[in-house]
Amino acid sequence: MKRRLKRALIAVALCLAAIGGTTGLALGTEQTPVTGPAPGAAAWRADGSLGRQLPDPATAGPRRVASFFAGLSPAQRRTLAHRHPLTVGNLDGAPVGLRYTANRLALRAERSAALRRAADPELTLQDHQHARKKAARYAELLSPGRRILAFDPRGRGQVAEVYGDLARAERTAVVVPGSDIDLASFDRGGRNRYGKPAGMARSLRAEMAERAPGTRTAVVAWVGYTTPSGLGPDAATGRLAEAGAPRLARFLRGMARTGAPAPAVFCHSYGSVVCGEAAGRLSRRDAGDLVVFGSPGMRADSAADLHSPARVWATRDPGDWISRVPNVEFLGLGHGADPASPGFGARLVTSAKAEGHAGYFAPGTDSLANFASIALHAYGSVHCSAASKECNDVR
Repeated sequence: MKRRLKRALIAVALCLAAIGGTTGLALGTEQTPVTGPAPGAAAWRADGSLGRQLPDPATAGPRRVASFFAGLSPAQRRTLAHRHPLTVGNLDGAPVGLRYTANRLALRAERSAALRRAADPELTLQDHQHARKKAARYAELLSPGRRILAFDPRGRGQVAEVYGDLARAERTAVVVPGSDIDLASFDRGGRNRYGKPAGMARSLRAEMAERAPGTRTAVVAWVGYTTPSGLGPDAATGRLAEAGAPRLARFLRGMARTGAPAPAVFCHSYGSVVCGEAAGRLSRRDAGDLVVFGSPGMRADSAADLHSPARVWATRDPGDWISRVPNVEFLGLGHGADPASPGFGARLVTSAKAEGHAGYFAPGTDSLANFASIALHAYGSVHCSAASKECNDVR
């Protein structure tokens, strides 16, 4: 018992010092998770313009939402999107194109509100600077050609962006990021661009296109939960993952209800904790494959304990600092067994040339090649690690 306690205390210290460290040595701050529907839900519920009750965004599942919109005319859909853009833009199960339209409207409204704040003489100089920064961010997301599938301005901001034509895709993937990712940072470039969800999504889709040029593909960068910020207890506990898991499950069910094929879900770092918490809520139609990389654990002792029908894959680069985090869970701290260990039961793939925690999607790496093969269902092309020699034997 003493040895176990000692190991757990070491794990706590290392988790606090490592798990959240995707962007440097910033001191962690406790986050309040964004939950419930986006702003505007009350006005949506009170809207009687159609002569019937609209589906409650807090309780109606994607199936109910999809059925509701299927019964509307195009004009009725457009009217609701213009009247309630934040609600329609975040309703999982609503038509994809309608969500794009609604989120452009919501972004324009938020940009206008930010510009008004930036010119408000009653506010401070710091308030003006913050408002201008937000307005510029919204303007970037409004750039022509961007497909914003979800947008929520609350907290640090949440977003889902699609790369490709999701409505016509034959193969799809969803990227779930780890710590220090939000509306402001999810698509930033620079040296660590392949550690950001947008960079991962773009790189994966490019690799898929190169390997299967005749296949229609779409990849979603999903930042739909409140991620840990910096180093702190949030990164070492499952609190934010528990809040994010229902949101991820609902999002994936919504994709299925709009006709998208079951995606491969790629879960990075703390994002793999979210995926572990969500796994048991998903059907094979919602997610065909769960791929975890740079994972501190999935809060499960084995792949079987995830209770998911999806195929579970894992990899970790030898130089990834996450390997220094003890894989224990004690009194809510730590995230449990290592998914990249042979005993966990995941299909283990190679990640040569990945170079650390943020390099798994870099061009030329084994991990990116394997990820593209998984997303394309080209399982015979996956390179298995020596500890999992027949991981690509998918029948």
